[in-house]
Order: sequence, then structure tokens, then C-alpha cells
Amino acid sequence: MKYFKEIQDKEYLRTRRDFLKTTSRGLGGLALSSLLFPDSLKAKASKELDRKMLGDDGVLGSPHHLPKAKRVIYLFQSGGPSQFELFDYKPELNKMWGEEIPDSVRNGQRVSGMLAAQSSFPLVGSKFNFRQHPKTGGYFSELMPHTYGIAEDICMVHSMHTDAINHEPAVIFMQTGSQQVGRPSIGSWMSYGLGSSNRDLPSFIVMLSRGKNSAQNLNMQAWNSGFLPSHHQGVRFRSGHDPVLYLSNPKGIDRERRRSELDYLAALEAEQKKVWGDPEIDSKISQYEMAYRMQSSVPEISDLSDEPDYIFDLYGEEARIPGTYAFNCLMARKLAERDVNFIQLYHMGWDQHGNLPSEITKMAKSSDQASAALVTDLKQRGMLDDTLVIWGGEFGRTSFSQGKLTKDNYGRDHHPRTFSSWMAGGGIKPGMVYGKTDPFGYNIEENPLHVHDFQATLLHQLGVDHERLTFKHQGRRYRLTDVHGHVVKDILA
Repeated sequence: MKYFKEIQDKEYLRTRRDFLKTTSRGLGGLALSSLLFPDSLKAKASKELDRKMLGDDGVLGSPHHLPKAKRVIYLFQSGGPSQFELFDYKPELNKMWGEEIPDSVRNGQRVSGMLAAQSSFPLVGSKFNFRQHPKTGGYFSELMPHTYGIAEDICMVHSMHTDAINHEPAVIFMQTGSQQVGRPSIGSWMSYGLGSSNRDLPSFIVMLSRGKNSAQNLNMQAWNSGFLPSHHQGVRFRSGHDPVLYLSNPKGIDRERRRSELDYLAALEAEQKKVWGDPEIDSKISQYEMAYRMQSSVPEISDLSDEPDYIFDLYGEEARIPGTYAFNCLMARKLAERDVNFIQLYHMGWDQHGNLPSEITKMAKSSDQASAALVTDLKQRGMLDDTLVIWGGEFGRTSFSQGKLTKDNYGRDHHPRTFSSWMAGGGIKPGMVYGKTDPFGYNIEENPLHVHDFQATLLHQLGVDHERLTFKHQGRRYRLTDVHGHVVKDILA
């Protein structure tokens, strides 16, 4: 009990000014609360207060408008998939293979530092065949046959564009609305605003996979909570025996002992809260309690042994291997069934500056079937209507080659001015192709869709007005879309 005494002793060290300020606010708050909410001081309100402390309820209380989506599964393809080899068919590039990109097209636009020493920018088409979908009109590469099969369920966007030209700031920008670290990610904003629909699992879960061993690592800031309370950050599920680090009890500690420790710790930190008023204390308690509940829920959710063979046939045999993208896609469906609000998959390995035809073939194979299977699986279970599925990376690739160009081998540099992505379910218009690029795939000709517009639209489908979900930090109110963004109503069903 000495810790309680130390905390209580600190209270006596407060100044008379602190005492008067605290007392006046406390008494005033009690008086106002008793007038506005007569029942708020009764004992029956304690459970609601506990729910607030544990982070089960969002700050909004309820959505701003009727939501179309209850949850999001974001299939982030880290590294910048080349739209020219996958979705954005440009036969003009094949005709002009090896010719210099016209100055009128490039128009002096910046390139990444990796091209600083390159004096020539020869155009390069795709060596892969494309076919046009008869109903949607969209084109799909031979590398994406399964995505072609769900063309009528997805909205293909060819006019995404961003502000960042290098990987880390581009990923951070896509996930947080800022190229600088320290801002909350989309999943954290969603957790903060809307809370959790499942008390035994986090509202924001992250899973990582690698399409190749040499894939560039990700900055954890991409799923961090920034200046929001820390219990809103993404919880990473890993492959292996313990999907969540430090979740299991140490040897010699049973569940009953763990429960008593948490109760004592909560009482101790409640005393700290009285003294310091630090909201992060509530976040710590929330995280301890969530970890305790996850000790039962996580082993069950991560066990795929009860999935029938036809499901593994749908997702591909790699779905049986923990840590693969296919496994994570199947896990995402299971988490969605348990009402986890935001499920973020990162699939690393799409950065092809050289040897692109061979490398992108491997990446497409690892992503195509499982991504399409997830959409099909959700649809068969009646869940696609209220689940928003997103597929895409942080930027696209250039229509000219990086490095030495041959008919069989070439690479492409980063290109932020236009790239392709797709969305499905959650009130997004299916079977649609949105946006158009010029014949060189370098600039947008119709319906540009900026990252902030994408973020605003995502929140809108969840029932959130992106301009009204804010958090005051360092003297100003921040939001996911900063001071930009508008809802793209053309793609809404």
C-alpha cells in the first residue's frame, strides 16, 4: 500500500491555487451535470462510465448520418503496384515502345531522386495481355484473372493521385492524411470516433505479409494513433504460436491471479488519475483489460482448422500457411464476422524499379486470388453490402522505363500523379470504372480522386462527416483529411 500513500502525499503538495481551481471546476461540473443529466450521478451509471474508460464507445456516440458500411478491410499493397501491368491498359505505349516521352506530357514534372542521373526517359508498354470485361468495360491484365472474375462487384478507380513521391511518406500520407509521422491513422480515427463493436477484440487490427523477402519494411506510424489516446492504435496480429506479443501469462500466473493483479493495478492508476489527470492512464487500463479479454478470443479467432476445404480452394493453398497474404485475407473475413471495425492488411513487395515483369508476376499471383476470394466469400455470406473492401498501394509507376530497357526486362519509377485502386461493398457502386488517364498513363484526364477525397469518402460510408470528426491538439483541431477532401458521390451506390 505504500504506492497509494506516495500518491496521496503528492496531493498535499498542491498549491492553494490548484486547490481552488480544482474544487471550483469539480463542484461546478457536478452542479451542471446534475441539472443536465439528473441520472448521471446515480450508481447505475457506473457501467456506462466503465465502457467509456475501456474505449468501447466512440466519442461521437452515434454516426453523423446513416452508414452504408459497418466495417472496413483495407488490402494495402505496399510498394506501389504498376497500374500498366495490372489494370490501366495503354496500347499506345506498346506502339511507342522505346521512344522518348513527349515534353508536353511530362511537362517538367518532378521525378524521384533515383532518376537524377538518367538523361533519357523511354516509354515502355506492358508485355502482358489484357482483356476487356464485357459488362463493366474495364481492362484486366492476364496477371489478375481472379480480379477479372469479380469485376461486376468492384469499382475500379484509375484516377487516384497523391502528393508524395517516396515510399514512407506516401504510405504515411495514404494512412494518416499527412506525409509527416505523428498523425492518427484511418483505423485509429475510426476507433476514436465510432468505438468498438466487439468488446473482446480490438476495433483496429493490423496484419503484415511479404510477397518477397527483400520487400521494404513499413513504418509502424502507419497504424499508430498519433495524438489520439493510445488505445486507439492498431493491434498487430502476427503469424506463429502467439499472434499478439506479450498476451500470454508468464509461467506461474493463472487467469485468476491475472485478474486480481489487473484489479489492483486499475485501483492504483485511478489514484494516479486523481492527481495527474492524465487521460493516458485510462488508455493503459483499457489496454490491460483488452489484453485480458483477448487471452480467450485471440486463440479461437486465429485457429483456421474448422474452415472447410472449399474455403481453402477459394483463397488458395497458401491460406493454410500463417503469415501469408492469403492466410491474412481469410483471417480478415473471420475478424469481420466478429465485427472488428477496421482490418488493415499490408502486403509488401510491389516496388519494382528493375526486373519488373518477373517480380510483378510473383506479386500478382500472391495477391490476386486471395483478394478476389475475400470479396466473393463476403458476398456469399451476405456481408459485402456492409463491409467496405479496398485494394491499392501508395502511388503508381511511370510510363517510361527506369534503367536499361529491353523487350523482356524493364523497371518503372514512382509516379504519384495517377494510379489505380479498387473498392467493393459498403455502399460503393459495383461494376464501375471511374476516372481516366491520358494515352500515356501519365496525367489524369477525367475525374481526379485525391487521397483526401478517398479518405473523406471512406469516412462518409461509415456514417462520419470527415469535417466534424476532429481532435484538438497543440492549439488547433485536426482531422484525417486536414483542411482538404470531398466525398466522391459519383462512386456511391
